[in-house]
Amino acid sequence: MPDSTLGQGDATLWWIVLIAIILLVAVMLFFWMKGRRMAGTHVFRASRFSRGNFLFPTQVAVNAASIVHFTPELFGGREQSIHMAHVASVLIDRNLFFSNVMIESSGGASPVRCHGHKKRDAIEMKRLIEEFQSAYYRDRQTHGKTDQA
Repeated sequence: MPDSTLGQGDATLWWIVLIAIILLVAVMLFFWMKGRRMAGTHVFRASRFSRGNFLFPTQVAVNAASIVHFTPELFGGREQSIHMAHVASVLIDRNLFFSNVMIESSGGASPVRCHGHKKRDAIEMKRLIEEFQSAYYRDRQTHGKTDQA
C-alpha cells in the first residue's frame, strides 16, 4: 500500500516556499506603498521605468501657492518646496521616452530637478506653474492698487 503522507522534508520545503512568498509580497507591498500618489489635484509622478525612480518614484505637486518635490526613501523621504513667487524658470528636457524638469528659484538655491516624467505631464507642470504665477502677480497688483486708494 503506497504511503500518501508527506515526508518531513516535503513539509519543510512547503513551509520555506510559503514564507518566501509571504516575504516577497510584503516587500512588494512596502515599495508600492512608498510610491503611492501624494494628495492633491495637480500631482505628477515620475515613471518607475525611468532613471532613479524604479523603487521610489519622485513626485511633484503644483498648487496655487507652491511647488512641492517629494522623493520617498527607504525610511522617510526628501521634500523640497518653492513658493510660487520665487520660481524663476522652468526647464523641460525632452528625451526619447521621458522628460526631465528643472525648476529654478529666484533665490539662487539649488533647483528642483526631477527625472522621468511623461512629456505631457512635464508640459502640464510648466503650464500650471505659469498660470499660478500669473494669477499670483495679478492678484497682488489688484490688492496693491486698492490699498493705495
